[in-house]
Amino acid sequence: MRFLLALLVFLPISANSQYTDMINTNQPGGSQGAFAVGKKVLQFESGITLGQEKHNLLFTETNLFNWDYSIRYGLFKEELEVSLMGSFQRNKVTYTQGFTGEDAYSNFKSNTLGAKYLLYDPYRKRDLEGPNLYSWKANNRFQWEDLIPAVSIYAGANFDFADNPFLPYQESTISPKVVLSTQNNFVGSLVLVTNIFADRITTDFPTYGYIVTLTHATNRYFSIFVENQGFKSDFYSDQLLRAGAAVLIYEDLHIDVSLTKGFKDTPSVFYGRVGVAYRFDMHGDDEFLEEKGKAGRELKRAEKDKNKALKKALKEKKKNKKKRKDSFEIDDNEGDDNGGI
Repeated sequence: MRFLLALLVFLPISANSQYTDMINTNQPGGSQGAFAVGKKVLQFESGITLGQEKHNLLFTETNLFNWDYSIRYGLFKEELEVSLMGSFQRNKVTYTQGFTGEDAYSNFKSNTLGAKYLLYDPYRKRDLEGPNLYSWKANNRFQWEDLIPAVSIYAGANFDFADNPFLPYQESTISPKVVLSTQNNFVGSLVLVTNIFADRITTDFPTYGYIVTLTHATNRYFSIFVENQGFKSDFYSDQLLRAGAAVLIYEDLHIDVSLTKGFKDTPSVFYGRVGVAYRFDMHGDDEFLEEKGKAGRELKRAEKDKNKALKKALKEKKKNKKKRKDSFEIDDNEGDDNGGI
């Protein structure tokens, strides 16, 4: 998921480095891209979800409203970001058999404070090497090295408060969450993001699962995605299919829409979501990753040519120095054309 060059991140779409000229988000999917937002970038991501759940065993129909939010900030270096992610939900439950009536409740479903760090970036080396200047085909075809993904690790703490109707336990707890993220940026504006996660690990009801997101940028301003999410715990397990699209309004703002459908009837779920993401870009112009596209490639080639010329000059200097040591030189300081004799 991740949005970046094409827009989404669903991560997304994301690019071949940390900071990018266009906003890089985790919306509208549920996965986290491997890349951070960039040093000194403050980013807000939020969305409103309306949905319905039907439970065939409990004979209930639930209409829900959910507000999700995320605050991300690039801290200290390009590879690191800190974030606060959470959601608030309100459910209105209708009982359809036996005792008929309605019930309503609301609370925060989650609040997680954490940090993500990029462990490995295979694209940085490719950027430094630059494109193949002799073959358009070589630059625009699948290569085996495309299968090597960028890898990041996320670690956070869940802050759950007492008497929460969305949780299987009623006491206040602080529990860890970890996510391993991988991201492949394929030729053709395809981005594949995979998350493997463990949530609320130290409680009696830990959740384990995965998210796989495939995003395609149809052009510079529009992208689509499809996503599969599976998770399992003793409290609730499900398999969800999600799809949607995002539009880049301008380089720091995008909006997105998505639909989610479940595969079971205990409960069956169907959600629709509209989201927005905006960033305050305070990234320094003098940092290496600021230079992208054609200008960045030309700068790298110029730097490579400069280094090559410097190495050649040093080599010639050493060669000439060795010659002077091995030969006899006559110095004509008098200028009398007698060869210095």
